[in-house]
Amino acid sequence: MNAIKYSLLLLLLFPGHSTILGDNLKDYSATSYIDLLPLAEEGDPQAQVALGVMYYHGQGIGQDFKEAVKWLRLAAKQGNVEAQYNLGAAYGNGQGVQQDFKKARKWFRLAAKQRHSKAQFILGFMYAKGDGVKQNDKEASKWYQLAANQGFAEAQFLLGLMYHDGQGVKQNFKEAADWFGLAAEQGIASSQFRLGLMYAKGVGIPQDSIKAHKWFSIAGSQGHQDANQLKSQLARQMTPAQIEKSQQLINQWTPLKKGS
Repeated sequence: MNAIKYSLLLLLLFPGHSTILGDNLKDYSATSYIDLLPLAEEGDPQAQVALGVMYYHGQGIGQDFKEAVKWLRLAAKQGNVEAQYNLGAAYGNGQGVQQDFKKARKWFRLAAKQRHSKAQFILGFMYAKGDGVKQNDKEASKWYQLAANQGFAEAQFLLGLMYHDGQGVKQNFKEAADWFGLAAEQGIASSQFRLGLMYAKGVGIPQDSIKAHKWFSIAGSQGHQDANQLKSQLARQMTPAQIEKSQQLINQWTPLKKGS
C-alpha cells in the first residue's frame, strides 16, 4: 500500500485477546496456556484464537508467528470472524506466512461479510489502492460505507474524501461534510482539518468562521501543521468575540470514543 502501507494492518493486528461478537461465546482472556491448549485441540474456535494471540505476543509461551497462524487458521476455517480478520492481517504483513495480498483479501472479505468493521475498512483500502485486487473506487466506497456505518472513524474520513472528490461515488459536499464531522468528533485530525476548511469556505455546510477556527485549532493541537497555519490566517479576520466563542467551543469539546 502506498499512503498507509501494510504497517496499518500491523497496528490493527492482534490488539489482545479478542472479544468475539455473538451469542454464548466464551471469554478466554484470562485463561492460561495449559488450560487453553486442550480446548483448542478439541476444536473450540475461541480457544484457538486466544492461543494464536498468545503465540503472537509470546504471552506465557515463546513467541512464534507460525504457530499463531496455525491456530488462527483452524478457527478461521470454522467461521470465527476475529480469526479471519487476524489471518488476513498476517498475510498482509507476512508474519508467520509468506506475504500474499490476495490471500489477505480472501480472509478480510470473509470477516468483512460478517460485519467486522476493521476488515471492511482494510478491504476498502485495498480496492482503493489496487493491492491484491483490481483497483476499483466504487468497490472501495462500498466497503468504506459499511465500516463507516458502524462508526469506524478512519472509514468515515476516507468516505468523506470520496464524496468530496466524487471518487467512486457521486460528488456530494454535504455528504462529505457529514462524514468528516463524524470522524472529526472521534478525534481524526485530518478530518477535523477538512471540516474546518468546509466551514471556512461554506462548502457543503453554511460558512462559519467560529466553527472553522474551532476545528483548525483542535486539529492543530494534534500536530496538523496546515491546520495551525489556517487557524492563524483565519484569526486575523475574526473579531475578539468570535475567537473567544471559538475557544469556548474548544474547551467544551471532548472526542467521542472510537466506534461511537
